[in-house]
Amino acid sequence: LGPASVVIANAGIAVAGPFATCEASLFDRVVEVNLIGSANTARVFLLQLTRTGGYFLQVASTAAFGSAPLMSAYCASKAGVESFAQALRTEVRPAGVGVGIAYLHWTGTDMIAGLDDHPVLRTLRSHQPAPARRVHSPERVAEWLVRGVERRAVSVYAPPWLRLVQPLRPVL
Repeated sequence: LGPASVVIANAGIAVAGPFATCEASLFDRVVEVNLIGSANTARVFLLQLTRTGGYFLQVASTAAFGSAPLMSAYCASKAGVESFAQALRTEVRPAGVGVGIAYLHWTGTDMIAGLDDHPVLRTLRSHQPAPARRVHSPERVAEWLVRGVERRAVSVYAPPWLRLVQPLRPVL
């Protein structure tokens, strides 16, 4: 198929619970998969993206907007991938490579299966406004991501109304 022109880094695992009782190996695993995995993906494809003037889309999360209690590893890793992508964007812009960040909210994947059965996620979700509690299908989220890739968007919001929350990040 030739060199890659689009790469989407979508690593995501989570562990929930108090930081004080979370095994260090579980915390480290979340950061390793979510942050280090994304960086390794970029490292593998960067030369190809440079050749093609391609686009790298880093999937973050609304967890990068504001940290949720009992989700320290996940929030830290997703804030890390956001910061990584912002730094990478500046580094590779002169080479013609675009870098975008996708902010996803509740997406109906295996990672959140049994969402309302998990006390941490159920509580987190119950404190969100009604529109923010909705779980979006992977197909719908994929449509939003594809639209972002086609536009080589700097930011992709899934759902799109999250764009309105961006200025409120300090409050969150």
